[in-house]
Amino acid sequence: MDEHLAEQQTRRAREGRAPDDPSSLKTMPQAASSPGLSATEEIRTMEMRPVKTTARAPLAGMRPSDASPASSQPQGIPQSNARTSGLFEAIQRGTPFQAAVHDAVGREKPIVEVERFNLWYGKAQALHDVSMICPAGKVTALIGPSGCGKSTLLRCVNRMNDLIDSVRIGGRMRLAGQDIYERAVDVIELRKRIGMVFQRPNPFPMSIFENVVYPLRIDGERDRQVLEETCEASLQSAGLWEEVKDRLESNALALSGGQQQRLCIARAIAADPEVLLLDEPCSALDPIATGRIEELIHEFKGGYSILIVTHNMQQASRVSDFTAFMYLGRLVEFGATDEIFLQPRLKETEDYVTGRFG
Repeated sequence: MDEHLAEQQTRRAREGRAPDDPSSLKTMPQAASSPGLSATEEIRTMEMRPVKTTARAPLAGMRPSDASPASSQPQGIPQSNARTSGLFEAIQRGTPFQAAVHDAVGREKPIVEVERFNLWYGKAQALHDVSMICPAGKVTALIGPSGCGKSTLLRCVNRMNDLIDSVRIGGRMRLAGQDIYERAVDVIELRKRIGMVFQRPNPFPMSIFENVVYPLRIDGERDRQVLEETCEASLQSAGLWEEVKDRLESNALALSGGQQQRLCIARAIAADPEVLLLDEPCSALDPIATGRIEELIHEFKGGYSILIVTHNMQQASRVSDFTAFMYLGRLVEFGATDEIFLQPRLKETEDYVTGRFG
């Protein structure tokens, strides 16, 4: 302590000030220690006083209400009018559920009509009283969580579920007014009118050319010129012609995944179907290949009626004209895609398309 006082006296002498009386020099005050408290505990008991803040003045040209983000709603987002439908309660009680079908659907000419359609795998019911249409010349997307019955419903359109022994159905399904499940219906002829592309590319282990013309081959077509013209036209429509025109005799399995999927689309449209079923056609593809498939879907509008299953909400909003939301085998809401994504009627639909559940 004496050395510290001496240093203070020396410094004051250098600055030309009179030295202080040593007894008047004080050291830095020490915090009063509470009996029985450690230094850490004393710090914890110190009073925390709030700091006063001053509101920032609004910028020039800005209204006072604009200065606070919480005072206004985001612009360009419609006000939600969705109501809770009672869907989950109906499922728990096992009672029928009435889907919300928008008015825009009733103004469309249907190519496929589904009326109170039910399906069972053995004793397990997978579809419950589904009623909807696929508008002619438009793209209809089926969305919903995994296991909700989207792919099951899609496969019913061309009777792919007939191959499963335990399946039984109820209700009606019509293609251009004709009941698909009538006993007199020739399933092979039906599938010529309804092309299908599966989740994963499934080219046959044969040449690119033979893959494309396969529907014509099984229909008995042998004219080489007809086969070649159909092959080129189908590959052109599928956006694949320029990539494979010089190797049509090469094995189709040597193509990339995206090329194989477009080859499957070319094969599906070679028979000139009325309806094209797409069961998650982009789920195994990279973004570039996915973009090309979506471009094809846009190009096919008007020429084909398309029913697509997808888990990608952005894809559904980009490619479809109408969207049907399904949950646990039930149709929940069906309407124009813009309405389903921006102004859904039901809270369950709103929660799903915005990612709150599913």
